[in-house]
Amino acid sequence: MKLFTKGLLLIALPSTIELALLGVVFDMQAQTDQAVERSSSSKQILYEAAALDNPMLRQVARVRAGIAVGDPVFMDRHSAWVDLGDGLTRLEQAVADTPAQAARVQRMREAVDSYRQQTLSVAQSLRTGATMKPFVTLEGGELPAQVVRFRDELSQFIDEATRLDAGRNATLAGTRLRQQYALVAAVFGSMLIWAATAFAFARGIGRRLDVLGANAQRLATGQPLPVPLKGNDEIAALDAALHRTSGLLRAADDSQAALQASLQARAAELASVNDTLRQETQDNEMFIYSVSHDLRSPLVNMQGFSKELQVSCDELRAAIVEASLPADEHERLARLLDGDVQEALRYVRVSVTRSAAIIDALLRISRAGRLEYQWQRVSVGRAVARAVDALQPRIDERAAVLVVRELPTAWGDPFAIEQVFGQLIANAISFLDPARPGRIEVGTLDGRLEDGASPSAPKTRTYFVRDNGLGIPAACMSKMFRAFQRLHGDVAQGEGVGLALVRRTVERHGGRVWVESAEGAGSTFFVTLPDQPMRI
Repeated sequence: MKLFTKGLLLIALPSTIELALLGVVFDMQAQTDQAVERSSSSKQILYEAAALDNPMLRQVARVRAGIAVGDPVFMDRHSAWVDLGDGLTRLEQAVADTPAQAARVQRMREAVDSYRQQTLSVAQSLRTGATMKPFVTLEGGELPAQVVRFRDELSQFIDEATRLDAGRNATLAGTRLRQQYALVAAVFGSMLIWAATAFAFARGIGRRLDVLGANAQRLATGQPLPVPLKGNDEIAALDAALHRTSGLLRAADDSQAALQASLQARAAELASVNDTLRQETQDNEMFIYSVSHDLRSPLVNMQGFSKELQVSCDELRAAIVEASLPADEHERLARLLDGDVQEALRYVRVSVTRSAAIIDALLRISRAGRLEYQWQRVSVGRAVARAVDALQPRIDERAAVLVVRELPTAWGDPFAIEQVFGQLIANAISFLDPARPGRIEVGTLDGRLEDGASPSAPKTRTYFVRDNGLGIPAACMSKMFRAFQRLHGDVAQGEGVGLALVRRTVERHGGRVWVESAEGAGSTFFVTLPDQPMRI
């Protein structure tokens, strides 16, 4: 009997059992995936529902402001109605399989449409100069009836969605527990079955396999092979194949030169592609620079417009005081001016400031790719010392301990390297844990090659900045060096471009930057810099 036939017989039984076990595992996985999808859908529904209340209330505020000042411009913001409509549409699609929830969404849509029609009537009356008394009566209460009806339906919708979410989470937990049990059973069953099969298989062909393995070892080390094994089974056929392979390897040595030439041609092609990519990167940086400058003018106009609105509000407030209105009317108008209008103006000013900060961040990113570096031998220790001197007030404020080890020199631009370590140390200071004494350490990993680096590659130095701060969640690790990605936004201010600039600067030096962190235990940022001039 051929070895192949014996092997099939030995494999058939355990494979059949294992397939059955795998079927159970796959079925449990499918159930788990379905439960995860339903749970995720429930959370998305809750998020979409919670986001509907504020746009509706803001629209009420705009209508009342328009009535108060007699200007329909406050009600010309169609985007709020579009946002409400889109939110209700997404909600309706998400609960299509729940008739009661779908009905609530439909009633909310009817309330929104009704209030929108009322708003259009108010705006039309303001434009034509018609009396506002009917609308003042409708808008004079705490909230219009349509808005109250909308919020009641929304509250009931959220309560029901919360209940459904809790049930789905419980189902997901049970499904995962059953999946774990099935997986453990499949693993142990598979191990037992294959152990028995291996024992039976080894008893029959162990010796011949030993000979075959010895021949394979000789082939790997370039030693001559002994006489081929006798017989007509698969092991003998494999041994014969090893002998043929030995001859083919000798022939392969002859074709190595041709392969080397092909590799060199490929390297030249890759160099050309890299040049093209470099040019495209420069074009993108110039585009960012140009757009950022063009955006400054509208922001300046918005800032001036907000100041003009503030002046108009002050004049309107003075006019109300001089008009000697009834006390309740005076109080209501003053509340509108000092509440909703001031809040809207503050929102505009904050948005302008935020946009200006983003533009500045874009400009910094653009300039980081266009600066001309002064390449020289850099004392990293001195660069770090200058960065620490600039950050000393913040270090003292946080009562942190900063330890700087002996740092070898590197090849690069002194100012750029100082900025890299200054940014990393500033980040470490910002995200120290206030619950324990802060400690920051700057050092180097002498003699350590980058992961996957060839021993013949240009020598680099690996530096690190380690802290015992808040740490980074595992889910955020892959986004740490992207622009405008902020972590712990309630702890430190900024636009989230510091680490992106660090990566851009280090990559222009021919190095790389990465981070190792554990949430709650601190982070270590690693930077590699060349120890000798780069080959251009």
